[in-house]
Amino acid sequence: MSDMITAELVDLDLSADTKEAAARALAERMVALGRVTDLDGFLADVAAREAQMPTGLDGGIGIPHCRSEHVTEPTLAFGRSAAGIDFGAADGPADLIFLIAAPAGADDAHLTILSSLARQLMNAEFTDALRSVGDAGAAAALIRGEEAGTEEPSGSEDSSGSEDSSGSEDSVAAPGAASAGAATDTTNAAEERPFRVVAVTSCPTGIAHTYMAAESLENAGRDAGVEIVVETQGSAGFTRLDPAVIAAADGVIFAHDVPVREKDRFAGKPTVDTGVKAAINRPAELITEVRGRAERGEVTAAATSGASGGTPVERTGDSGEGYGTKLRKWLMSGVSYMVPFVAAGGLLIALGFAIGGYEINEAPSVMDHFVWTQADSWGALLFQIGGVAFGFLVPVLAGYIAYGVADRPGLVPGFVGGAISLTINAGFLGGLAAGLIAGGVVIAIQKVRIPAALRGIMPVVVIPLISAAVVGFLMFVVIGKPIAEAQKGMTDWLNGLTGTNAVLLGALLGLMMCFDLGGPVNKVAYTFATAGIAVASPSDSAMKIMAAVMAAGMVPPLAMALATTVRGKLFNRTERENGKAAWVLGASFISEGAIPFAAADPLRVIPASMAGGAVTGALSMTFGATLRAPHGGIFVVPLIGNPFLYLVAIAAGVCVTTALVIVLKGLRKPAPATTGAGEGTPVPPAETKQPVAA
Repeated sequence: MSDMITAELVDLDLSADTKEAAARALAERMVALGRVTDLDGFLADVAAREAQMPTGLDGGIGIPHCRSEHVTEPTLAFGRSAAGIDFGAADGPADLIFLIAAPAGADDAHLTILSSLARQLMNAEFTDALRSVGDAGAAAALIRGEEAGTEEPSGSEDSSGSEDSSGSEDSVAAPGAASAGAATDTTNAAEERPFRVVAVTSCPTGIAHTYMAAESLENAGRDAGVEIVVETQGSAGFTRLDPAVIAAADGVIFAHDVPVREKDRFAGKPTVDTGVKAAINRPAELITEVRGRAERGEVTAAATSGASGGTPVERTGDSGEGYGTKLRKWLMSGVSYMVPFVAAGGLLIALGFAIGGYEINEAPSVMDHFVWTQADSWGALLFQIGGVAFGFLVPVLAGYIAYGVADRPGLVPGFVGGAISLTINAGFLGGLAAGLIAGGVVIAIQKVRIPAALRGIMPVVVIPLISAAVVGFLMFVVIGKPIAEAQKGMTDWLNGLTGTNAVLLGALLGLMMCFDLGGPVNKVAYTFATAGIAVASPSDSAMKIMAAVMAAGMVPPLAMALATTVRGKLFNRTERENGKAAWVLGASFISEGAIPFAAADPLRVIPASMAGGAVTGALSMTFGATLRAPHGGIFVVPLIGNPFLYLVAIAAGVCVTTALVIVLKGLRKPAPATTGAGEGTPVPPAETKQPVAA
């Protein structure tokens, strides 16, 4: 580990007063040693990771970290602040700051060493020593696990890295090995054996919080007399727990901010599902909670669903998250499953119109009339298939919102509620309400204590029966009619938009489409537009909104592609390569093509993209362009009303964004020691093209 932190990477008198300033001060030391090639690009990746979840920990620790293409080798910098810096921890500011920088393709050995540091941070003796150490060399040696005072200020390379690495790896393996041995130790007296828990920890980066949570749970388990074995699913991969250990466990703790891999292995166990920071800050509470669930005989939805295989949407029951964050995740789970139906159904309907004309919606069923040699018959076939696909939109939306709330048991009442929403003309709004209600009903049913003899039929009989009946009653009798009236009012309002109001709506939708490039805000605008055309005969206003949304969504990647072509010197080599792909992505209406640029330079790219998107959305509405297809980019231009002016609107927005990006990047002062980053610095191969900010 001697090459990972040296005295030059230690600042015992860190004077920064914000987390951004602290990260910059420590990152500048990495730049000076050639460990980071682009200061601003690296700090953008650090900020993107910080935006996902604060990196402050109880006990006065801040541990900002990220994986980035701007890092040449795994590096650790340490700063000690006398005043303290706010990193978002519940107990106040941090005085010990660790900045971890990992390359996008970091090797497993270095990540293992970094995980060892993360575990050490849970040791009070280690942190106390860091607070009292007197010089940078001793601090670096302490972090490396060497005797204090062995560090040469020059950071010489003659220390035995392999021995340090070995020691660090041993420190990581020992707790798991000891716990595994304890967990597999059988006893003849079942009543005397301790309570057994298996746990999985994971965080977006898989470098720090993953291993700190594991260490915290293991320590709390020892204090409580509980046998606990932790599987750390970090960046260096993971070693699966022995199936026998899982089978013998009395409960499961999932402490994660990314989906648990192979979750089905833990099926049928009382389970606590929470965020990774909860395991770091309050591990004893989690152990107490899982013991309580085991005593009550509770089996959570997540565990039940695993019995028939893992699920693609993970439950969002993190007690550390606010209700707003959970609600957004639930809604996005429904939208993400609905979008493929939108794309398939919408494009089929659009092709039906292209082949058979706009009267094709009045064609008889192809079951009754289909002539192989007539184009109209083929157009009617495509239109009717697309109409069937569109019929699934609201049920799928509601079903998978309920899935996001309550996992698989939420599917039946969610789909039933969504179908009822269509029946009573409550539409898109009804689907949202039905999905949330279905998830809540399932969660309420699961909290009821039931006899052990009935637990086996709960997921397949009792929960679907009761939840579907309750949701159906509420949708038909209680809330369905008010929602249907609200849906009708919104539709009438859209149909009445003309002149300035329509232009302002186009600008607003353009801003939303370009704000987070495929994220929640983008999806809200897109779902709003597709809901309007998800009917057999959409209104003219609904088709104008769809056209404005798609046009604005094409602007950011096309503008980034143009900017890298016009002023390539403002972008590094990787960004110029991404620019070539962005031409195709933008033309195909894939806004995510601009994400690599926004992640590396959000303060310039995102505002410029929003400005161009607003211009395009407003012009599209002004020109009266219409679109019946919900996707396709330039490939569905023949299906667009006023196609020439539609392309003019897109071109105008692209030019605005390109000009703003070039001007803003031109005003940026180049970071020191980064002049070679764009032209002469070797760039990793294709698999590290995009900056990794997780």
